[in-house]
Amino acid sequence: MAQQERGKRSRRSILEAAAQVFDERGYDAASTNEILARTGLTRGSLYHHFPSKEAIALALVQAHAEALEVPERPIRLQSVIDLTLEFARRLQHDAVLRASVRLTTEQTSFDCPPQTTYEQSMDTILTLLQEAEKRDEILPGVDVREVSSLIVGSFTGLQIMSQAYTGRADLPQRTSVLWKFLLPGLATPGLVGRLRTTPPEE
Repeated sequence: MAQQERGKRSRRSILEAAAQVFDERGYDAASTNEILARTGLTRGSLYHHFPSKEAIALALVQAHAEALEVPERPIRLQSVIDLTLEFARRLQHDAVLRASVRLTTEQTSFDCPPQTTYEQSMDTILTLLQEAEKRDEILPGVDVREVSSLIVGSFTGLQIMSQAYTGRADLPQRTSVLWKFLLPGLATPGLVGRLRTTPPEE
């Protein structure tokens, strides 16, 4: 059992070190030597968990799904809003998630898997919007598939701009502004005033 726990810690250590290197340098400029230097592990330990740099990148991309944890709210549109706000907050502090996003948005030699982070995000948001639609939270005639694509595309652009301007320090604020302008064309009139577009108070 102790050996199994050590193995889990070593694997996590490799992923966190790789995430930092990928986030700082990008996939192509990153090297397994630099990743190893940050972990203090042996090359044999790295290859025990990951046979290649690509395998590490794949594991990081798969970790993206863990950040799509849907907050339970009575109003499903609020769940969508809070999902994006929490994702924005995690991007500020979670190197693994930042690396996952960079691996998806950056044009590199890394061949991202078919079920990319974009599809993961759109599927999660679409499910929530379909539930909101059934609860009459969505304006009639709104195509929720188009909206899910719009939300993911807009958030992707916002986080890239936020990274360039403030290192993502203002990403939650930018996300709030997105919802401020998006909701009047999405939510039923009586619901708009009840929806919070800022992070929930601790």
